[in-house]
Amino acid sequence: MPVKVVTDSVSDISLAIATSLGITVVPLNIVFGGYTYRDSVDMTTDEFYEKLENEDLHLTTSAPAPRVFAEAYDRLAAETDEIIVITIGRKLSATGDSAAKGIELMKKKCRVEVVVSEMAMMAEGLLAIAAAKAARGGTNLNELVELTRHNISRTGIRLAFDTLEYLKRGGRIGKAQALMGSMLGINPVLGIKDGEVFPHGRERSRAKALDRLYQFAVSYAHIEEMAVEDATTPDETNAFIERLGAIYPKERIYRSKVSPVIGANVGPRVIGVAVLGDR
Repeated sequence: MPVKVVTDSVSDISLAIATSLGITVVPLNIVFGGYTYRDSVDMTTDEFYEKLENEDLHLTTSAPAPRVFAEAYDRLAAETDEIIVITIGRKLSATGDSAAKGIELMKKKCRVEVVVSEMAMMAEGLLAIAAAKAARGGTNLNELVELTRHNISRTGIRLAFDTLEYLKRGGRIGKAQALMGSMLGINPVLGIKDGEVFPHGRERSRAKALDRLYQFAVSYAHIEEMAVEDATTPDETNAFIERLGAIYPKERIYRSKVSPVIGANVGPRVIGVAVLGDR
């Protein structure tokens, strides 16, 4: 039986991708208005961003409870003897710890290994996609863990958006704090490395910020996988994908939406590009 792949909703893997590759996605939680919603389950991304843009919301996010992971493992244990779990970095969320604790709550017998990616968004998603493809090819659990850890160093992501205010509110601004003194009129470009947000640049226009994303993608000599995601700017994002088609087949670029949990921290006008490959 092939190894099953589990990840969390911050990986931003779409339902279509998860279904086609047999990836199980465990949702994080987002809390506002006195209610708790499962990320991208109890509310669509479009509904969330409409609220984010038009309502004064006090938002908090939280990791899935260990029992939620345990329930997912038990369901998959009927189909496999081995599971790999790829989660968001520990500096960004407690999800990895929750995934590990979930193993102790399992009712069925199945080997489960957790790999904390130190990534988020589709950078994490590409790791899960690569693992799922390898699992379908017969790669065993030990090999998948080694492959995923190797791929972490080969994966990068850059994000462009128009304000750091949401990151500041969420307390996850990390090394990007250095940009806070010049927030007004700036389009920040950030990356994620070693589980932490860091500044990649700041531009005076949206177009120049997207140029930064493009140059990041171009910096890879070999691209194995690529993904582009946005929250509320589909036309702009489609044009960006067309541009990326000059360096990578656009029909192979994974397209996804930034999940509400991430959107709560970066705001509605985010665009990101993630690459798995070699420089």
